[in-house]
Amino acid sequence: MTKSGLIEEVAKRTPHISKKDTEVVVNTIFDAMIDALKQGSRIEIRGFGSFQVKVREAREGRNPKTGEPVHISAKRTPFFKVGKELKEMVDQDSGSGLRTESPEGVEEASA
Repeated sequence: MTKSGLIEEVAKRTPHISKKDTEVVVNTIFDAMIDALKQGSRIEIRGFGSFQVKVREAREGRNPKTGEPVHISAKRTPFFKVGKELKEMVDQDSGSGLRTESPEGVEEASA
């Protein structure tokens, strides 16, 4: 789903609010989340998951093409951890028909 798809879905479920206003609401929510993460805050949405900023320390890496050492600067990156309820809902809905890879090839998973 894309951001515009999300706006469409919210607009369908709230016919008393104009699509333009729905877009403003969705953008406001995302902007608030971005601002919170920029400030280092943790965002927790019960039943969905949590967002937080993880700090990745500076380190030495390698250029895969040449093998030469490369300095990688420290950085902050957003991290999402899925909530238990969402994980269970997704697993429950997709439990049948999963395909797994085995040494003999692809086979149906037993549920």
